[in-house]
Amino acid sequence: MYRLKAAEWRPQHFGWQVSDRVATVTLNRPERKNPITFESYAELRDTFHRLQYADDVRAVVLTGAGNNFCSGGDVHEIIGPLVKMDMPDLLYFTRMTGDLVKEMRTCPQPIIAAIDGISVGAGAILAMASDLRYGTPDTKTAYLFVRVGLAGCDMGACAMLPRIIGQGRAAELLYSGRVMTAQEGLDWGYFSDVVPREKLMARAQDMARTLADGPAFAHAMTKKCLHQEWSMSIEQAIETEAEAQAICMQTRDFGRAYHAFVNKEQPKFEGN
Repeated sequence: MYRLKAAEWRPQHFGWQVSDRVATVTLNRPERKNPITFESYAELRDTFHRLQYADDVRAVVLTGAGNNFCSGGDVHEIIGPLVKMDMPDLLYFTRMTGDLVKEMRTCPQPIIAAIDGISVGAGAILAMASDLRYGTPDTKTAYLFVRVGLAGCDMGACAMLPRIIGQGRAAELLYSGRVMTAQEGLDWGYFSDVVPREKLMARAQDMARTLADGPAFAHAMTKKCLHQEWSMSIEQAIETEAEAQAICMQTRDFGRAYHAFVNKEQPKFEGN
């Protein structure tokens, strides 16, 4: 059976570490608040795609170096060249950035974003596309595309953000490009928690390890249903979940959980 060992990967454009079945992706250009380049877009897209074949990763933490998450597309390395491109090249670029979000949503591992400081533009999209988000009181989130003359509908924002924080709140952020404070993000359900900066990575890693210790196949099925059921009727969703749950009932982890319960023990899930 074809498998990849993610611990052996050596990405060139961001930090990468695998420990205890948790992969940590670190955007690491702190001197410029961790902007994204053409190369890092493509490598992130390819990395999340490959994760579906990695059996040594069960959860992913996505973060940024230097007390900032991500300042979005690099002004000089991306925005400058985009101004000079023709339509075919522009569409190639916008589809590539959208493909990154698609790969994040369809990779089987839950993605936990640990977000400190600046999280704007495409950086806010990376946070939005994650499954869970933790912030700090200093986190500033802005979908600021309109402030550079672009539409708010970038990389799936008009589809995904309303589902996280509500249509009216999302519309106001996307039209205005203003900063969403950490407290607003917590109140609106964007953040699962807001913690002091010094506790941020521990909070995200603790959740990642909890998920990694859980039933990996079932977590992947939950993520798949959360994503796919956006476009389903209630009747279709119920049938999809009936099929998903019946499949999960055939896993060994389901049996392990039952026998552990009978024996008054904690189940030890192995992901199969």
